[in-house]
Amino acid sequence: MQQKQNNRREFLAGTMGAAVALGMGQTAPAAEEKPKQQYYELRTYRIATEKNQQVVSDFLKNALLPALGRAGIHQVGVFKEIDSKDDHSLYVLIPFQSLDQLASLNDKLEADTAYHKAAADYFALPKEEAPYSRIESHLMKAFKGMPVLEVPKGKGPHLFELRTYESHNANLARLKVDMFNSGEIDIMRDVLLSPVFYGEMLIGAGVPNLTYMLAGPNKEEHDEHWKGFINHPEWDKMKKMDKYKGTVSKITKWYLEPLPYSEIQ
Repeated sequence: MQQKQNNRREFLAGTMGAAVALGMGQTAPAAEEKPKQQYYELRTYRIATEKNQQVVSDFLKNALLPALGRAGIHQVGVFKEIDSKDDHSLYVLIPFQSLDQLASLNDKLEADTAYHKAAADYFALPKEEAPYSRIESHLMKAFKGMPVLEVPKGKGPHLFELRTYESHNANLARLKVDMFNSGEIDIMRDVLLSPVFYGEMLIGAGVPNLTYMLAGPNKEEHDEHWKGFINHPEWDKMKKMDKYKGTVSKITKWYLEPLPYSEIQ
């Protein structure tokens, strides 16, 4: 009898141990991780002539974009204004996965011999032949409602609209970001406005503001999509909410087209 009891205790102990071991080996299904919010640098190369625009464009195409790719930075967009006669500026959108990636970029470029070889003639230009007057740089953080950049679907090149919404104080600027995260982005998607990125401006001119980019097949269809947005019943509700009234004091927009080598078409 005693032997049977010992055997039973050993069996139960073994069964419990196996159950514990099995439980420890099992893991609950991991919740799907949300993408981390990217950071965006929007550079504007201020260029006075078409000739100098080509000089800067050659540098971007042959030196900077390949070097960014070697540094693990992709989906870089290069744009110029549509039908601009007096302003030949180039707009460069660079997405970063983290602030560390941004902070380490100059060191990586400095150590990139292929970059310096490709840019040798560009860097050798004398001051009197400088192809641009200044580079204006803006740093943004992606909205929670759209944490990563999205390249437009379908065959390009697309029309791009870059928009900046200024607010007269920081609290109203945060409320406008909240408005996008709480439904405005979804409404834009619903009417096919095709967002590329939304960014809360951290450093740059005209703060506080937010800046975003939309894509469309062409100007005519893009305008039709805007009409759909303006007439959308959900937008009509949102814009009448007291908490969002007066959040925007100034809107500036640019229509852009991608250069042939732009990674966003």
